Amino acid sequence: MTSMRRTSLLALFLAASVAVTGCSTVNRLNPFNKGDEGPQETASEGERIAIVAADQTLEVAEALKGADFFLPTPEANASWSLPGGSPEQSMSHVESSGLSVAWKRGFGQGSDRGAHVTATPVAANGKIYVMDGEATVTAFDAQSGAQLWRTNLRPDSKRDKEAFGGGLALADGKLYVTSGYRFAAELNADTGVVTWRTSTEQPIHAAPTVSGGRVFAVAIDNTLLTFDAATGATGWTYQALSESARILAASSPAVSGDTVVASFGSGELVALRAANGNDLWNEALSRANRNNALSEIRDIPGRPVIYQGDVFAVSHSGVFAATDLRTGQARWSLPVTGITSPWPAGDVVYVVSKAGEVICVARESGQIYWITDLGKDRESNGGGFIMGIGKKKFTTRPIWSSPLLASNKLILAGSTGELVALNAKTGAVENTVNLGSPTLISPIAVAGTVYVATDKAQLIALR
Repeated sequence: MTSMRRTSLLALFLAASVAVTGCSTVNRLNPFNKGDEGPQETASEGERIAIVAADQTLEVAEALKGADFFLPTPEANASWSLPGGSPEQSMSHVESSGLSVAWKRGFGQGSDRGAHVTATPVAANGKIYVMDGEATVTAFDAQSGAQLWRTNLRPDSKRDKEAFGGGLALADGKLYVTSGYRFAAELNADTGVVTWRTSTEQPIHAAPTVSGGRVFAVAIDNTLLTFDAATGATGWTYQALSESARILAASSPAVSGDTVVASFGSGELVALRAANGNDLWNEALSRANRNNALSEIRDIPGRPVIYQGDVFAVSHSGVFAATDLRTGQARWSLPVTGITSPWPAGDVVYVVSKAGEVICVARESGQIYWITDLGKDRESNGGGFIMGIGKKKFTTRPIWSSPLLASNKLILAGSTGELVALNAKTGAVENTVNLGSPTLISPIAVAGTVYVATDKAQLIALR
């Protein structure tokens, strides 16, 4: 393993698995050093109530072993406007035409000690958009891979010489950008020209969500920010509970009608009125038997997903739950530790654990159809990587992205540099593709083509 590859893998592991305190800039990692006072609206302090019992275990239901279930017919989609595809962060079942590499294009600064590629690609009108590790946004022709324009949004200031994170969203011919460099911006999607740019007090490590003329984004200090999509003017804010430790990742809100659901580093899953930020319900995804330091990190770094009236989310504290969108009542929960986003479709919902288990769950009951462990074999075959402190060494399991359901295949990318396709009904591994670089960014599919943005800032199209 080369020195550069070890560095890249280590950066990925730290970004996904290490809790820190400090500023959001890479050289001063303290996301809770606010400096100025935060928003006036703050959540009231409350007691976290564990919703997964201490004795609950993860196992396949006897009645569902080998049982069939319904999946919707794959549908062609011409756009992918948000990291999860839609304001609800849910796309059900999309089409793909295959997994052979059609083209690869570099798009700037890859992940290293001072930068991380974190933005999921978005696409519309025959164009696909990506952002590198230093806030440079690039548009490509989705069919040929030809570069159409490139805009560098990195600020020329002493306040943030280094930062990471952020993401992209599309709406009404505009491209919206959030960044660890403490800003939100709107670009013309055809030309890359910046039409507005608004500074923020805290870095934003995840993509924005755009719906109903508003831009929603979660800052590193557990504040949900809103902006007017037309002007960039700041709107209402919501302050979740503060937390002393969290994952170096962040979540994008999900919006359905006039309800926005956001997740935070405190482990809170919160539903609010999109128009004014009024609190509708608040649920803490936390296990009863947190018996090690890492399990005390309650972060929900994956996106909450809204599907057919339910919200699905998984926490680092070990809870995967389905929650009624209207009432906030938990319908069921499972002891899954995760850092990714679930994928609901038809009768089931798929989730990937931090240990590399891909789990297929009955959407109504929470019972498990099957579990495929992608981590075990790859760890023993050298797919993991070695870390150590002093003389103590240990092998970590590979880390996998959120899944994509495309043409009856469940597709994931990983820190091994592989793209893996599982049979969506059985969980059997049917195909693997060598991407040439690790990635934790979820694949997307548009017009039959699967796109992956890698850790080396390469955009890969597969057909």
